[in-house]
Amino acid sequence: MTYCVAISVNSGIVFCSDSRTNAGVDKAYVYSKMFRFELGNERQFVVLSAGNLATSQATMHQMKKDIRLNAPISLNTVATLSDAADYLGEVSRAQMEKHDNTGPTFEASFLIGGQIYGSEHSVALVYPAGNHITTSPDTPYLQIGESKYGKPILDRIIDVDTSLETAALCALVSMDSTMRSNITVGPPIEVMFYHADSFLLQPHHRFEEDNEFLRGLKKAWDSRLKEAFNQLPGLSWTNSNNNLMLNK
Repeated sequence: MTYCVAISVNSGIVFCSDSRTNAGVDKAYVYSKMFRFELGNERQFVVLSAGNLATSQATMHQMKKDIRLNAPISLNTVATLSDAADYLGEVSRAQMEKHDNTGPTFEASFLIGGQIYGSEHSVALVYPAGNHITTSPDTPYLQIGESKYGKPILDRIIDVDTSLETAALCALVSMDSTMRSNITVGPPIEVMFYHADSFLLQPHHRFEEDNEFLRGLKKAWDSRLKEAFNQLPGLSWTNSNNNLMLNK
């Protein structure tokens, strides 16, 4: 399984992904799911992948090949991030159809984010069918893979005015919540920053399982959650219709 999240706020984008790939309970491998496309001072992209590993790798290989061979359509030629998402979707579908592997087992989904000179930075979620959605002021983050466990913290904290540093911490807490509830998601954890209008992908962090910062963050989050829970008002029953009330 996989969990990836990309958060687009006014000051830039934070990308976060795990690196565990499972092909059964006794086959766990480590593969990076974060791909960088540094294309000079006018366009920068990051792609995160989830789903079938062969489809994902073949798609990334073809996209890099298109750039290398100066293909008519590539990440070097698209005019907008939406065009980049359409192109990514077409390449992914072509890779599935190439091997006649069009069933759910061979599907892959992607997050692509970045910026092209003259337009705003943003993120798109590309579905296996090839279509996509993008971030917006009301939806500043997108997820792929095992998304449900890490969603609540993002909904409570993230808005477009959130700083990149806070967004990165939120992404890591979201990842920790997912790893806590699903053992098929696991380290190394990668985090990438893109500062708006910088056209530089940096810094990049890779956290191993024994990383001191990651372990400290997990311990602090667990402790604060328990502390907040213990400070909730108590419950008491009223005499009418067995209704519950909060003790203030």
